[in-house]
Amino acid sequence: MAKSKKTTQQYLATNNKARYNYAIGATYDAGMALTGTEIKSVRAGQITIADGFVQIRHGEAWLDNVNIAPYAQGNQFNHEPLRPRHLLLHKREIQQLERSSSEAGVTIVPLKVYINHGFAKVLIGVGTGKRRFDKRETIKRRDQDRDLQRKFKGSVR
Repeated sequence: MAKSKKTTQQYLATNNKARYNYAIGATYDAGMALTGTEIKSVRAGQITIADGFVQIRHGEAWLDNVNIAPYAQGNQFNHEPLRPRHLLLHKREIQQLERSSSEAGVTIVPLKVYINHGFAKVLIGVGTGKRRFDKRETIKRRDQDRDLQRKFKGSVR
């Protein structure tokens, strides 16, 4: 009888500012090529993706400006915290990302980092920058939804 791997997805890092600053369109799941000490730090939740972005260089996707803290027991084999990390995507997905990122005002941002079947994955989204009035509209809509939830929660007994 074969062992079954965990199928639950545990989010290790989320980029809450991404949906506030960008209107996210298409999303993609990508694997990350990590070294031994990097995956140990990621599993410990020592990753920040708030300032991260994705670039397409020479037909490959690279995750830049994501900080993975050095592993505590890593000694001389530890990694550089801000090094660019290679993203594992299908060729067709990379071509779609390259086409969409070539447009003006479009950025590819990491949204979430999680472990799936033992592998570190990142959910990336193609986003267009929001203007100030769009951000105010988002806050207004969120407040209205919260008020509606409060109203319905109090009336249902």
